[in-house]
Amino acid sequence: MTDTDLGLALPLPVASPELEDRLARRRSAPAQALTAPGPSADQIARILELGARTPDHGKLFPWRFVVLGPNSRADLTAAFAPFTARQPQPDKARAVLGKLTAAPVTVLVISAPVPSQKVPVWEQQLSAGAVCMNLEHASGALGFSTSWITDWYSYDLDALALLGLVEGEQVAGFIHIGTLAEPPLERPRPDLSTKVEYRD
Repeated sequence: MTDTDLGLALPLPVASPELEDRLARRRSAPAQALTAPGPSADQIARILELGARTPDHGKLFPWRFVVLGPNSRADLTAAFAPFTARQPQPDKARAVLGKLTAAPVTVLVISAPVPSQKVPVWEQQLSAGAVCMNLEHASGALGFSTSWITDWYSYDLDALALLGLVEGEQVAGFIHIGTLAEPPLERPRPDLSTKVEYRD
């Protein structure tokens, strides 16, 4: 969509059994199981375009993307390795670094709140989370599997500096995108009778 498209009427939603089925079967992939093929440059651009169509109170766009290829992630993994020694479980911290290098491509989603008297930071952070989910749906629509994770390096100050985050920013998620060799197994889902309240 371009600036000249602003104000154009968008189509109203129509029933889509295919979309309903996709949502009913949505399942995160194990990050370390994601392999090639991954999305092409054009497909990545389309995934980002679709992901950015997210609820955003105030139209602040309070997030940004960093597309990480294999080389940049290998460099980050090597740079993060010394930081594992200060984690509560150093061996586990080292092991999860493998999630960073398995998938063909990763989109780092950074929550970047914008100063606003109207829109609380919390709502802006929710928008960044919605972007992460949109990226997963967009990747699925193009035939790829995804894993949305954070892990310890999303909260380590030295790691955040290496990722290029500035004050006030947070990692909303690493969206790893690729292909699974085998279908993922279903996982437990909530009993909605314990989570839903209906009010007249």
